[in-house]
Amino acid sequence: MAIRDITSSELALFGDIVGRLASLPPTADVRVSVFGDIVRLLRADFGASYVWHAATGESEHPVNYNMDPANLRRYGEWYQYRDPMTAELRRRRRATLVDAVIPRSALERTEFYNDFLARDGLHHGVNLFVFDAEGRRDLGDLRIWRARNRPDFESRDLDILDALCPFLRAALLRARPAAGGLTARERQVATLVAQGYRDRDIAHRLGIGFGTVRTHLNRAMEKLACANRAELAALMSRGAGSSALM
Repeated sequence: MAIRDITSSELALFGDIVGRLASLPPTADVRVSVFGDIVRLLRADFGASYVWHAATGESEHPVNYNMDPANLRRYGEWYQYRDPMTAELRRRRRATLVDAVIPRSALERTEFYNDFLARDGLHHGVNLFVFDAEGRRDLGDLRIWRARNRPDFESRDLDILDALCPFLRAALLRARPAAGGLTARERQVATLVAQGYRDRDIAHRLGIGFGTVRTHLNRAMEKLACANRAELAALMSRGAGSSALM
């Protein structure tokens, strides 16, 4: 892919980002490590990055670039449920302009724009949602914006994000958060899975519903980047979490 309109310093920054992604240790927070430089590479003003959790239907774990943290909290608590374009952007599975999924005139009539985006000055947007190779698991996203008085994003910016995507995917797949990121209940469920218990047995042992077990199991797999329960069991058996049950 030939990227047009890129300066020598930006080309060096692109190479540095790629090199950093390839060398980050599994314990690194990939998005925190490179997000700010990616925003700058796109000559943008603002950005936020989330991880979508299918089990809860929510975008979580925000990483912020030049946005008001209080505004991001409002997104988590309220505006993500009134977001008119992110679900469609996620379905695109590649770098996409916000204007490609909702006309600017329509967006500007929404509560989401006037009470959330405009509060921080976000106007022109481009998003990238990174999935695993099979396209089943959302690994993280990049939501990058320019102010109203700035030019629109162009094909150059889409090309840069699409070129970075394989390197982001590889780094995010390598990264495995410690089991300490699990809640106590998620750790209990994951530990019992590693010990060979079935979901209904886990529900009976812990005194919770079968559906609740499935929710905790899905959350644990997402947090530990496990594709299935066998991978989760193997990870827990290697000592990623405590085997003690209360």
